Parts: sequence; C-alpha cells; structure tokens
Amino acid sequence: MSVDIQTHTEDQAHQEHPISLYLKVWLLLFFLSGLSYLVDYMQLQGILRWSLILIFMALKAGLIISVFMHMMWERMALICAILIPPLCLSLFIGIMAMESDYTLLSRILFFTRS
Repeated sequence: MSVDIQTHTEDQAHQEHPISLYLKVWLLLFFLSGLSYLVDYMQLQGILRWSLILIFMALKAGLIISVFMHMMWERMALICAILIPPLCLSLFIGIMAMESDYTLLSRILFFTRS
C-alpha cells in the first residue's frame, strides 16, 4: 500500500505538458513579434506606436511567464506573492512620474515669469 502512495506522489511531482501547448505558445509569440515588427515597418508615430509596442511586450512577457516558467500551474498564493509586488512598484512609479510632471510644469509656470 505504501508503494501505491509513493508512485502516486512521484507521478504528481513529474508532470509533463503536451508539446502542442509549447508549439502553440511559440507560434503565438512569433505572431506577436511579427505584429511588433509591423508597428515599426508601418512607421507609426506618437502615442499609438508606444502603446502598441508596450501592449505586445506585455502580452509576450505574460505568455513566457505563464507557460515557459510554469506560472500557469502554480497555486494562487504563489502567483500573488510573485506578481503583486512588481505591480505595486509599477503603480508607485506611475504615480511618481505624474507627480514629477506636475512639479516640472508648476516650476515652469511660476519661475519663468518675466
């Protein structure tokens, strides 16, 4: 009976995913990279260019993290422990960037009067 329990836990520890999943993700990454290349090829400018580049970058990073780094199959507690701190830091960086723009604009407005 102990042999059955031991082999059952060994099977759970050594879980393999089908190669078709990896091939599909690889093709999707290739497609997203092609779309990212098309943004430069079509010579898009301004906020549209940078928003598309950032969207494609985030999608590719999410696919790589979830599938190739096996985050998709982890417990929710581990996912939250890994993903929430960088998201909070990104939020704080965004808030500080807006604050710095406000400070710069107020200094330009009030200190450059002639």
